[in-house]
Amino acid sequence: MLKEVYPLYLANEAQQPNTDLAVTDKFTGEVAFRCAQADAATIDAGIAAAVEAAEPMARMAAYERQAVLQHCVDRFKARFDELAYALCVEAGKPIKDSEGEVGRLIDTFRIAAEESVRMTGEVQPLDISPRAKGYQGIWKRVPIGPCSFISPFNFPLNLAAHKIAPAIAVGCPFVMKPASRTPLGAIIMGEVLAETNLPKGAFSILPAHRDGADLFTEDDRLKLLSFTGSPDVGWALKAKAGKKKVVLELGGNAAVIVDHDADLDDALERVIFGAFYQSGQSCIGVQRIIIHADVYDRFRDMLVAKTKTLVSGDPKDRNTFIGPMIDVKEASRLDMWIAEAVSQDAKLLCGGKRDGAMLDATLLENVPRTTKLYREEAFGPVAILSKFTDFNAALDEVNNSKFGLQAGIFTRDLFKMFDAWDRLDVGGVVINDVPSYRVDNMPYGGVKDSGLGREGIRFAMEDMTEIRNLVIRRNQ
Repeated sequence: MLKEVYPLYLANEAQQPNTDLAVTDKFTGEVAFRCAQADAATIDAGIAAAVEAAEPMARMAAYERQAVLQHCVDRFKARFDELAYALCVEAGKPIKDSEGEVGRLIDTFRIAAEESVRMTGEVQPLDISPRAKGYQGIWKRVPIGPCSFISPFNFPLNLAAHKIAPAIAVGCPFVMKPASRTPLGAIIMGEVLAETNLPKGAFSILPAHRDGADLFTEDDRLKLLSFTGSPDVGWALKAKAGKKKVVLELGGNAAVIVDHDADLDDALERVIFGAFYQSGQSCIGVQRIIIHADVYDRFRDMLVAKTKTLVSGDPKDRNTFIGPMIDVKEASRLDMWIAEAVSQDAKLLCGGKRDGAMLDATLLENVPRTTKLYREEAFGPVAILSKFTDFNAALDEVNNSKFGLQAGIFTRDLFKMFDAWDRLDVGGVVINDVPSYRVDNMPYGGVKDSGLGREGIRFAMEDMTEIRNLVIRRNQ
């Protein structure tokens, strides 16, 4: 069960200045709990504390940072059911998906614990010409300093973890703004971090209204901003971030190609998962399904039949596959996008019905490229089908998007695999699976409007550090 009231965390300590933020159960619409909301003065105090903590954080030995991360792993395992239930309530995420995300949270901190003692540098010969004879170089990575993290509603545990865990691994203090609709996962992480011996000011977890949170972006005391969320917000924040480094994990409208030689039964299970897991609210969820003409009719019919069997309803029910979208406004938006496509002669194959925040799993074909459903990020349980005859044309269709996060290809042709890897303008190509697949230690991120930089613990650690060079002259 959830408590009625939760604090914020300022400079490692729980504080309850108010209970201004009401968080709803996304299925019932009722207030599930309240938590404290930070004002500008509190955010300023958190940043000041992070600045003070920068030096002691940088001085922590690698084994000490590793111990903090391992403590988190152990405590998250002990609180597994609590974390999953909290996620199910605040995000409306089906309980099986919620349990999967808690597992990934644990994996992410475990990987960070391992990587925290592997941050190496390099000895570099400098005597590449006569003028450098007798010179030698050595470089290492050092923490970049206080970081600002803004995390989204759709993966409130794991996407927050992909910022927090690498920051601790390298020794960077941070302030975090979790999504106001789903703050509890980050607050519980703060509760666990408060049990450790991190230096005072090492972390602040501060739910805040977007209108009052400019300091997270604009304050020059912060050396890095890592934002995960919508493209419109992300690029606007980058424009206001000043001199600090910016990492953006933004949206997508991911495509999967199903070639004529694919194992259709296998592809069916994975494409259904990719299109509708997390109720479609994933930036790498399958939105565009591009099917070879030779198998199009068969695979379309398989998809429609399977989609009609998916159970929608209360996310706390273990049989539920499709839960609510994050709120009625988002479900209504996507409902209108479907109607727009149908009004322009797209064919509705199944689904298309909405009840409040619940939207049925929906498939369409013949969707015009001018519609929002084709061009924009649906971020809900909707996918569109199209056919191809030429593989190169299918690759062009994948690239016909302002986004470029990940793409999936079902093929047994080795040469097509390498062609896709060479030609697709995306951050990752996944062969014989959907673009929705991610392992938490791999480099993950996008190009074009999908963002800047890469997550995946080791790669995030690189962004959160700077190279410091040492040059040695040996007097001859």
